Amino acid sequence: MTEPAPASESLEQAFAGERQLLFGLCYRMTGSAADAEDIVQETFARALAHPPPRSDAPWRPWLVRVALNLARDELRRRKRRSYCGPWLPEPVDDDELGLGAHEPALTTGRYELVESVSFAFLLALEALSPAQRAVLLLRDVFEYSSAETAAALDLGEANARVLLHRARRAMAEYDRSRFVPARAARQQSLELLTRFMGLFAQQDVAGMEKLLADDVVAYNDTDGRYHAAGIPVVGRSKVARFHAGIARLRAHERPRVSVRWMNGAPAVAVEFELEVADGLAPRFVTLGELDADGRVRRIYSVLAPAKLRALSPSGTGSPSSPRRRRRARRLAG
Repeated sequence: MTEPAPASESLEQAFAGERQLLFGLCYRMTGSAADAEDIVQETFARALAHPPPRSDAPWRPWLVRVALNLARDELRRRKRRSYCGPWLPEPVDDDELGLGAHEPALTTGRYELVESVSFAFLLALEALSPAQRAVLLLRDVFEYSSAETAAALDLGEANARVLLHRARRAMAEYDRSRFVPARAARQQSLELLTRFMGLFAQQDVAGMEKLLADDVVAYNDTDGRYHAAGIPVVGRSKVARFHAGIARLRAHERPRVSVRWMNGAPAVAVEFELEVADGLAPRFVTLGELDADGRVRRIYSVLAPAKLRALSPSGTGSPSSPRRRRRARRLAG
């Protein structure tokens, strides 16, 4: 005989207790906070509509399994859609990711929690299949056992081990160039990014070049909406001259500039007073990544409007989509 479904109070407790874990997992799966929020809401909506049969079992394994299936489906859909220019993850404030006061959020896994939300790591994950991505995150970030990972993905343990081996092999290039700054270096990266943005505003090519690594790469994600390089810009001189050119186009404007911590790294958020014409973005977020010598080796600038939730008028979060509001009402009711 099937046991009664869990009481609504139990589901409410599960929502409160597991939401941050599910959001963090789904964000790492998709690179999108908006998609992660939708997946978390859909997971709990499914729990309301079709709860697991046993009320005495913990909610977490069931919720993780449902969320991962939804995240894998979303990844497959995204890979079928076209995207104009370089794709970057959606920048998210550290507090929303549960990273706290800029600490390096350690685990004993292969990758630190803070490293696993960095743009470099999330971009490296793009080379993996949805199943490989899920296995790698569970095993090497969230420290699931082989048996727990297999159960979460409805796989045999042997299949899960094969997927993990292939995922780690696909991450080999990332691992070779991997550099995770120590806590003290995070302040250095903040100072360096602030200096770079100041030189950028001054159109100081020589000054910018001094802060850049020889093999620096600058990525600009606009989804084709605004003027920007449609491909990654590579090399110290080209990156400096590219930024100087952008600064010249906007030299007459006086934007609001704020420094914040996003994806475990310092970020500069820039907002202009008016929606400007001529194909220039009204707001953007720039994150920097240092190499072992303390020079900037990657510059990530996100200009695509759909990814700038953090720059909404309220300053945090984003207006809920109609779908998200409907799901929230279902859960609240």
